[in-house]
Amino acid sequence: MRFATLARVFSGALSLALFGAGAGAQSSVGVFDAHTDVGRVGRSGSASYDPKRQAYVVAGSGQNMWNDRDDFHFVWRRLTGNFILSTRARFTGAGRGADEHRKIGWTIRPSLETSIAHVTAALHGNGLMSLQFRRTTGGMTEEQKSRDSLPDADAVIQLERRDGVYVMSVAQFGDTLVTQELTGVSLPDTVYVGLFVCSHNDAVVERAEFTNVRITTPAKRDLVAYRDYLGSSLEILDVATGNATIVHQYRGSFQAPNWTRDGKALIYAQEGRLYRYDIASRTTRPINTGFATRNNNDHVLSFDGRKMGISHHTVEDSGASVIYIVPAIGGTPKRVTAKGVGPSYLHGWSPDGRWLVYTGIRGPELDVYKISVAGGKEIRLTSAPGLDDGPEFTPDGEHVYFNSSRSGRMQIWRMRPDGSDQRQVTSDGFNNWFPHFAPDGKNIAFLSFPPDVPADDHPFYKHVLLRLMSVYGGPARVIAYVYGGQGTINVPSWSPDGKRLAFVSNSTMP
Repeated sequence: MRFATLARVFSGALSLALFGAGAGAQSSVGVFDAHTDVGRVGRSGSASYDPKRQAYVVAGSGQNMWNDRDDFHFVWRRLTGNFILSTRARFTGAGRGADEHRKIGWTIRPSLETSIAHVTAALHGNGLMSLQFRRTTGGMTEEQKSRDSLPDADAVIQLERRDGVYVMSVAQFGDTLVTQELTGVSLPDTVYVGLFVCSHNDAVVERAEFTNVRITTPAKRDLVAYRDYLGSSLEILDVATGNATIVHQYRGSFQAPNWTRDGKALIYAQEGRLYRYDIASRTTRPINTGFATRNNNDHVLSFDGRKMGISHHTVEDSGASVIYIVPAIGGTPKRVTAKGVGPSYLHGWSPDGRWLVYTGIRGPELDVYKISVAGGKEIRLTSAPGLDDGPEFTPDGEHVYFNSSRSGRMQIWRMRPDGSDQRQVTSDGFNNWFPHFAPDGKNIAFLSFPPDVPADDHPFYKHVLLRLMSVYGGPARVIAYVYGGQGTINVPSWSPDGKRLAFVSNSTMP
């Protein structure tokens, strides 16, 4: 909802130098520099990458990863500083069930030596999830067992280094993460990180599939919001399978993808301008919005796909955000909200094409308003104390959903289009923002910030969740585990067929 002139200031860079790979190191695979067997293995391991699904299959042998040595197959790259490693992992293949202590997951190591100090997030064959570590070379392995067991499940495994503290977060896919921290293990600044497979039976080769693999360099502590920015990744999520693929990346900031009504392209905001990303050709081009070149990330397509509403910071209103309408293919903007009344941040368009709903700041209050697409007098829909934001019409036009902090946390609410019958929809420990309806009106996707984020804020560069909830009731389930926040999913971003969602994740990029 906010606008700032973007500066390409980077908080660091990934170190991709290849050295010390050791004997037997194989060529690069996907985002990793190489893969190799570590220690003594009876049968050689392997790794392959499916670029369409962005999935890895890793096979490995090895007696164990325990005591004073580790034997396994390792798919690795070298990183420096802080990072977040994330994947969805599962055992596959004929070796499944061979040993309850076979292991897969992430490991962080100073070298490819078998007895080196390390920190490892390991999923065992029996569902045990443990944070394993060796404090010194040749020392004995210790562990912290997670209270969550993940038997026969697609496991979400995250391992983060945060200024010398190691954080493991795990969940069965669809659940919220359970986190534990490790201190007192000292590893060098530059380390090998990657995926591993250990069969726990040297005569057996175990296999595992790793999807949604992300290696993220997070924001530094001294990053100044709305001045300093990380790089951006445009991702497309298959809602049924939970598999997300990165389709476009940029070293600066872009935000808030809309899906065009023909399903062929995505529209996003980048440094004050709107861009169209063509899915088939994977190319981008700017959209002509005339004088409106200071647009924030609040832009919405009409239900028929012919027009686009934008929120432009106009000079004649002292830089306040003002709502305009332009043809979806580009053209001269037509002002909608009145001069001197603002700022206003657009979020929704009625299915009949007659109304826009938006967040307006009028004095100290942030409330939901609606206005005719032809302009005229705005109509205030909410007036409760607290921040009301992110309004969006349901596909049948019967309700407007929005997020409100009036109950103490930011939660999802709904009301009639005239502002009547306001009711709370979610009630949980997260701060929930930006409800977006699937085209069939049966499900709502929204963004969840952790409880330590202030209820009235939606900052950049946090661990956030995309969650899905049925309009008929029942708990919300996680459909994506994301490093992002502001700009991730601020605007309607369902595909027209209701099968996919587009969103933005973030990382420092070299």
